[in-house]
Amino acid sequence: MEMLVGTGIGRGTIGSRRQLFLLPSATRSQFNPSISIKLPPQFQSQLRLQLSTNQTLTVVSALGDGSIDGETERSSPLEVKKEIQRCYRLVHRLGRGTLYIGSSRVKPDHPHYLLTLELSREVAKMLDCTTWTGAGPGLMDAAIKGSLQAKKPVGGFKIGKEAGEWTSSNLHPYLPPDTYFTCRFFSARKHGLVDAVVRNDPSERTAVVALPGGIGTVDEIFEILALIQLERIGSKFPVPFLLLNYDGYYTKLMEFLDVCEQWGTVARGEVDSLWTVCNSNFEALEFLAEFYGISECKRNYDIGKYVNQGTGSYI
Repeated sequence: MEMLVGTGIGRGTIGSRRQLFLLPSATRSQFNPSISIKLPPQFQSQLRLQLSTNQTLTVVSALGDGSIDGETERSSPLEVKKEIQRCYRLVHRLGRGTLYIGSSRVKPDHPHYLLTLELSREVAKMLDCTTWTGAGPGLMDAAIKGSLQAKKPVGGFKIGKEAGEWTSSNLHPYLPPDTYFTCRFFSARKHGLVDAVVRNDPSERTAVVALPGGIGTVDEIFEILALIQLERIGSKFPVPFLLLNYDGYYTKLMEFLDVCEQWGTVARGEVDSLWTVCNSNFEALEFLAEFYGISECKRNYDIGKYVNQGTGSYI
């Protein structure tokens, strides 16, 4: 039997080996008197630790099946599975549709916020589908409000951390609680977001819309692209992926991918086959209309004029 003593959140390999995670509140250098701890019966032994008498000791046993008793950052795989299943149930109840991924930091008076609201509203009306987001602030909030303006359903998978700060509540400020789910695990959240755009029936109209964003957004962009590339997204029918290049926001990223092609780390033309780059809402709407065979008479877009200049200007 192997033992692992830690001074913070328990981390270690959970597999066929049985391990014990001992999580004192202080550092190893502060260990003093000896305290005898009775281990669970399955270990049939005792462990003697040097620990200050005024310190709190939390014993977390990691069982052979990978489950962990106690509050840890890396919880049981069974808990992750349960959370993924809850995400799937929410998608099944609200219906699949258009997923918007983008920055949580953009303010409501920013042109990109207004553009996102406009795009979400028009896409929801045209495709008659549910709008899915990470249920956070910024451009996610803009997409939600656009769909609500169109009087179409919304759904989301919230996480306990957005814009670099822990949220004070797991509740959304205005969405009904039955329209979103607050995830503990990023993996479960991503499963839910991807499942929201899967097309297993040709009548389903879904899409991924990548808006300007930071590290989290780029992470989601490339993860979904990889699933599409490797045909692991779980969709029987193609899912359109749109990159909204407002104000040339993603131009440098595309230049980087061109360099990857030059070095041979990305196959030539492969990235272009995975997504469609749109510089305006009109381009995005027209692409989706063509993709889903929307007739010309139903392409009545209520969109404003937008000039791509620097940070952008919205008319």
